Amino acid sequence: MVTPRETHHAMNGLVHEPASLPWLRAELQKKKVALEQEIIAHRHSLELLRQTEMAYGRFVPHQILKLLKANSILDISLGEQTERNMTIMFSDIRNFTPLSEQMSPRETFAFINSYLGEMEPVIGRYGGFVDKYIGDAIMAVFPNSADDGLHAAVGMLEQLAEYNRGRARAGYRDVRIGIGLNTGIVLLGTIGGTQRMEGTVLSDSVNLASRLENATKALQTPLLVSEYTVSALADASQFHIRFLDRRLVKGKQHGQSVYEVFNNDAPDVLAGKEATRPIFEEAVAFYHLQAAARALPMFEQCLRQVPEDRPAQIYLERCQRALATGSSGAVGEMRIELQWSEDFVVGVAQIDEPHRELVARLNSLAATVEAGGAADVDSMIQFLTDYVSFHFGDEEQLMREVAYPLMADHLREHQAFVKQIQALRVEISHGKRDALYLAFHVQLLLLDWFANHTTKTDRHLGRFIHGIRSTH
Repeated sequence: MVTPRETHHAMNGLVHEPASLPWLRAELQKKKVALEQEIIAHRHSLELLRQTEMAYGRFVPHQILKLLKANSILDISLGEQTERNMTIMFSDIRNFTPLSEQMSPRETFAFINSYLGEMEPVIGRYGGFVDKYIGDAIMAVFPNSADDGLHAAVGMLEQLAEYNRGRARAGYRDVRIGIGLNTGIVLLGTIGGTQRMEGTVLSDSVNLASRLENATKALQTPLLVSEYTVSALADASQFHIRFLDRRLVKGKQHGQSVYEVFNNDAPDVLAGKEATRPIFEEAVAFYHLQAAARALPMFEQCLRQVPEDRPAQIYLERCQRALATGSSGAVGEMRIELQWSEDFVVGVAQIDEPHRELVARLNSLAATVEAGGAADVDSMIQFLTDYVSFHFGDEEQLMREVAYPLMADHLREHQAFVKQIQALRVEISHGKRDALYLAFHVQLLLLDWFANHTTKTDRHLGRFIHGIRSTH
């Protein structure tokens, strides 16, 4: 019921609020302020979490999380792993110890960070990421292709040249580095203990990349790659590559072929190396066939055309020592017939039986080529081509049946072998190459492609097949 007083105030436009309304408004305002503060705090927490994720990414690369199919560092636990075919890079500063001895500790750290800051963006530009820094050394991984890794290596040497121009203007000494690349199946995952872990890649493929980087010192050239990486390139024509050495590597039964990539040489040196590449590679073959007397004049010819060719100079000195002492120091495996052994057994009849036949046929081809039996060589190569085509097709079908996850990389190695057979056929048909050198090439097919492919790639396929069959 409205009282006369309330009617009077209403008629005069004077309506009083209930006594509780100001209090209610004040409470609502407090809640609004509290909510706004909570939203601000929440946003701050999200930003802090984002920054923390970014900070962790400097220690555990985001690419590792992606490859392990993890959305966050919080999703990673110790021992998670995946297998991938990747290209591994090692790079190291040459003569770092005497260089650092001229600097204070603060200057040393400033120099290393300056140098690494130049190199890391180049690696990222080509789809790679730094796995770890080891003092002044870098270990990087390229999960997409061997071409990415080699482009990055060439790019790093280009960036280093620019970096050195800046150092020269400041009155500092040049920095020189060595880079080694290898391609193969690696295990990517997390290692460590309960209090500390890190993401990394593990494999003897990693060890070979490290050994190649170290070999740049002895061979006095900045960029070396393995036969695995060369055969994995989608377009090798983008690079200037020459066969450089056979080296025994710890843990490997046979020597490993080493290739020099000389894209970063001065234009006149690069042109000279390309012009002398056939004679240089033939001379290297003769040296490793323990025919130093035949190799020596060929290296002298290379040096007359390219005096700055340091590997040619090193080989010339090797030949001189071999002739003086009777011991070349070469791997000495190239004149030995490759024997079938248990090391080549995969444990899958569809793979092992054709491989045993392939070894016999390649050995026969090498002997025929060296003996100069040109009439028989073409038919032998045609048989090999048909044989591997049938065998590779059978192996491909087997991989499809078991849904082998690394099938694309495996098939790429098959294609590389076929290309090498065809290239050998062209070389033989031209009749311009020495028979002993051509036999050397056949031996490389045996030792590099067959032995390595069988003991690594096929063995991995065999383990996968056995694992599938054991679960059924």
